[in-house]
This record gives sequence, structure tokens and C-alpha cells, in this order.
Amino acid sequence: MSNEDADDLAWERSAVVRVTPSAKARKLAKVPFVEMADGRLQGVVSSGSDIARVYVSSIAAGTHAFSCSTNNNRRCGGLSGSFMCKHLDALLKEAVLQYGAERVAAYLGVEAPPDGGLAEALDGGPSGDDPAAAVFNRFLRHLAYLEVPAQGAPVPEMQWFPAGAVG
Repeated sequence: MSNEDADDLAWERSAVVRVTPSAKARKLAKVPFVEMADGRLQGVVSSGSDIARVYVSSIAAGTHAFSCSTNNNRRCGGLSGSFMCKHLDALLKEAVLQYGAERVAAYLGVEAPPDGGLAEALDGGPSGDDPAAAVFNRFLRHLAYLEVPAQGAPVPEMQWFPAGAVG
């Protein structure tokens, strides 16, 4: 058995799955959570003015409808007509750092511009559907896993994760 085969077997028996590395290094202070899930690019963006406030921002794949509100469901004051707020811009920029411009563009259903500025390629407007509570809950759940000590045994609530999957 080669070392590579042994490493693959070790991952399959581990309570930890491989994580796709970021396309570029990210600073987590401004956008601590970004994901492409549930048909949306979504995440949590820190407030620039209040350390206790975060915004939950999302852009729907395909329609590009967007929403942004605080963690306690107050609409972002920066949303104006068909213009996105600075939180949505920050979310897009961090998503490009995390996943790469081509992958984010493909997920949202747009052509990746050569300059990497995806905001100009989006043609949506404000959404009536605000997934803030669900996204913020996912963020808090991810934070809780940071406190789980590393172990060789499976973590029961993570049993549904595919072992050794690379996205």
C-alpha cells in the first residue's frame, strides 16, 4: 500500500473532512462567513460602525435578487433601488477570494468578467425573500464546531458529511 493510499484511508476514518483551500488568503474580520448554498451566495458581514452588529447578505443564483439585513432582521439602510449595499460588495469580494471568480460566476449564472468585478455582471434587484435567520443560524453552528476538539472518532452530528469529499 502506498503512502497516498494510506492517507486516503486515514481521511475516511477521520471525523474531519478535507476542505477545499481558499483561492486566496482571506481576512475573516470583515466577512467571517461566506458560502454558496441553498441557491444563493450568502454570508455574514461585520458592520463597519458597530462591533456588536453583523449583516446577513445574500445574492440568489440565476435571478441575482439580493437581500441584506442585520442579524436581528432589520433591513440594511444601504440598499437603494437596484443598487447593492457595501455589505453585498464585501460578500462578493470575499467569495471571489474563497472560491475564485470563475466558480462564483458559474454559481450565480453570469460570465466572469476579466477584471474580476462580478457586481457589474449582476442584474437583480432587492428580494422579498430574506434568508437572514437561516444563514445566521448556519454561521453560529459553524462557530460552534470551532470549539470541538480534534479527535479520531466520528462526531455524531457530523455523520452526514461525506468522508474524504473534496468540493
